[in-house]
Amino acid sequence: MRVTTAEFLQNYGTLAEMASTEPVTIIENGRDRLVVVSAEEYQRLSRRDRRVIRPDELTDEQIALIATAEVPAEHAHLDAELTDWRA
Repeated sequence: MRVTTAEFLQNYGTLAEMASTEPVTIIENGRDRLVVVSAEEYQRLSRRDRRVIRPDELTDEQIALIATAEVPAEHAHLDAELTDWRA
């Protein structure tokens, strides 16, 4: 769901309740500004950011999958971001 800042302020109670089950995006000046999510969803996302896997924890199957992985065509433009990554 997407709402303006004014709509969010006017309907805070209802929209805060909705955010407990689905993200509510707040638009300011025509652009996405904030996303309100439940505390549970925020905690889930925060835990995911901190998950670390050491290379020696990967199985041979996972290593083979990584080695043969290909970037989908719709994401090929992201290769440009790696152009001077060592600089």
